[in-house]
Amino acid sequence: MISVDRTSQEISESSGRRKKESFWVSGGYFDYQILFILIVLVLFGILMVFSSSSYRAVINGVDSAYYARRQAIFALLGFVAMMIVSKVNYKFFQHFSVLLIYISIALSIVVLVIGTASNGATRWIPIGPIHFQPSEIAKPAIIIYVAHACVKQSRLLNNLLGIAKMCALPLIAIVFIASENLSTAVVCFAIMFIIVFVASPRFWNLVGLFVGGVAAAILAITTVGYRGARIDAWLNPETSENGFQTMQSLYAIGSGGLFGKGLGQSIQKMGFLPEPHNDMIFSVICEELGLFGAIGVILLFAFLIYRCRYIANNAADSFGGLIVTGVIAHIAIQMIINVAVVTNTIPNTGVTLPFVSYGGTSLVFMMIEIGMVLSVSRQIRPYEKKIAKEM
Repeated sequence: MISVDRTSQEISESSGRRKKESFWVSGGYFDYQILFILIVLVLFGILMVFSSSSYRAVINGVDSAYYARRQAIFALLGFVAMMIVSKVNYKFFQHFSVLLIYISIALSIVVLVIGTASNGATRWIPIGPIHFQPSEIAKPAIIIYVAHACVKQSRLLNNLLGIAKMCALPLIAIVFIASENLSTAVVCFAIMFIIVFVASPRFWNLVGLFVGGVAAAILAITTVGYRGARIDAWLNPETSENGFQTMQSLYAIGSGGLFGKGLGQSIQKMGFLPEPHNDMIFSVICEELGLFGAIGVILLFAFLIYRCRYIANNAADSFGGLIVTGVIAHIAIQMIINVAVVTNTIPNTGVTLPFVSYGGTSLVFMMIEIGMVLSVSRQIRPYEKKIAKEM
């Protein structure tokens, strides 16, 4: 039997050791379930990228595995980056929060000047054979900055003016992103809002922030021509001249049935469905693997979010909990938007399916965010919590 006095002393000594923070952390709790789910999603994504892009690759004059091979390379880079970040003490992230948000603002301006355009939007900076999307950096930067601000400036959460002051820098980054990439700006704003919502003690103070964000989104939609056309395609996909992609996506989903046509047997990817390996990859999943395959993918995301929620609830401090909250918001919002677009529940946007859609920048930075979650998990002490409850 362990005496109560000795148990209390051990917990106190353990707490004292944690005060001596080091840059690297090891041991502790590591959520292998999150790691397993992530590996399954990424490998499944590479498989579906190959299936959905092979026809397009051949048409473009490259071998059928071109896009899948590139995705696999970025997945490997992302995995290495994730494991490195998972060993970094997450408490050191707050020292770079302001720098990261300034970098995000600077890159958002740079992309407007020298970025390359696609489908009416300028989102990428060409770096040799790679097209780098700077807006992906803004998401982890906003997560770290807002989480740090909510902890260090918690008094500002008591009123709307204080919240606006706290969120000023992220909002500047979001405005620059929204000028050419509204869908990513919406994701960034939602991440910021959810972190503040979780941290704020007063619900009604957030109403003004939410209303302001919705009003800004409506203004951005109505003042840019191609965004208005997407609204028309959403409401009238059969008759709109811009409704072709939406109709092809719905054809793919409908033709898949319960069990699908079989892996690699999609018809819509054969030149009918634009971006089948990118924004519209979920429709190919539905066509080839059917309703059961689509539900299976959604359940994987649900379980990943559930495990992240466990880490958030048991984080060693509020900063760690809010970091994981931001990552949960990012994954959930982006997944929901992508599925909603593919099923024509909302207007078409350029939001990818996390870990599955083709896109090196997005994949690497989302895996880095999972690394942040695993870093937080290393510093929770389930066994100490259990001992404390038994005392």
